[in-house]
Amino acid sequence: MRIVSKILLQPKQLRPSYRCLKVEGVFNPAAVRLPGKKILLMGRVAESSLPLNGTLRCPVIAHDNGYKVRNDRISAAEIRRKVGNSVYLRDGTCRLTTISHLKKILLDKSGFEVEKIPQQPAFTGTPSEGQFGVEDPHITKLRGEFAMTYVGVSLHEGISTCLALSGDLSRWHRQGIIFREQNKDVVLFPEKINGRFVALHRPEGNFRFSKPAIWISHSPDLVYWGREKTIICPREKSWESDRIGAGTVPIKTKEGWLEIYHGVRRIGNRRIYSAGAVLLDRNNPEKVIARSPPHDPLLHPSAEYEKKGFVDHVVFPSGALMDLNGKDLLLFCGGADKVISIKKIPIKDIFNHMNHY
Repeated sequence: MRIVSKILLQPKQLRPSYRCLKVEGVFNPAAVRLPGKKILLMGRVAESSLPLNGTLRCPVIAHDNGYKVRNDRISAAEIRRKVGNSVYLRDGTCRLTTISHLKKILLDKSGFEVEKIPQQPAFTGTPSEGQFGVEDPHITKLRGEFAMTYVGVSLHEGISTCLALSGDLSRWHRQGIIFREQNKDVVLFPEKINGRFVALHRPEGNFRFSKPAIWISHSPDLVYWGREKTIICPREKSWESDRIGAGTVPIKTKEGWLEIYHGVRRIGNRRIYSAGAVLLDRNNPEKVIARSPPHDPLLHPSAEYEKKGFVDHVVFPSGALMDLNGKDLLLFCGGADKVISIKKIPIKDIFNHMNHY
């Protein structure tokens, strides 16, 4: 498969948004083609608190206006264990040593050159919604405006998916939670299908009868969702045997809706995030037409920036646009929860890669 790749952005290119924080990663961006044909990414920026006298500190959004953060100190007596950026407390709850916000990144028409990165965050959590951060945006042009789904991490609502709407990608009107805890990887189709809005999402339960899979849901108004069912499940002994989730906003093609998704395989204590492709029926997206083979992902962590980072062995597709030549897909990915890369892949190679059902 012919793939042209490039790192677009890495932490050293950004300044911290607050003086007491350190940039750990910029990754998992949403992608939008602007009227002038340039590309806007909405990237997730993760920052951590600097240690203070050896005391662990967890950042929390402290004000509705601007990126104002306080640091809550966590004593050693409160901690049961620490895994990565997650701190598990003895009272049964979890806190994060990092906090994420969303930042605009302007690219040229090709998608391969960064033109502008404003210093200020474009979208943050608030004390009442996502006070522990907002993560992993997906933006769909829908009904003449932009609909952005994102994960809000908060004290009482946990890990839930929220919706915000905008006419200009600058002023966002928060609509609140649309998929409650724990539900992530929500992407909206760019048009109504059979009179309803359609979303892919990935719910997770505390009791495991099945592994986390991709579900489909329908809505009359983008806020209330139902008629849900699982449409794509992990496959045993494959690159996606542990869990899967939607990645990019579906792209409408003559053959059907093209979705680039992620899958996880566990080897010992290590998780490997790869990417696959799936083709859904244009009129009935519950129907799978074709899919990446179980032993051959579309992408796997092969570059050094995907093998080593804040979270090792991760290639995470999150934004996809058609190239202006109409022949290639521009795929924007997070690498190892640290960098943003672009991958240019011929559409015909993606279709040839999939197995038809």
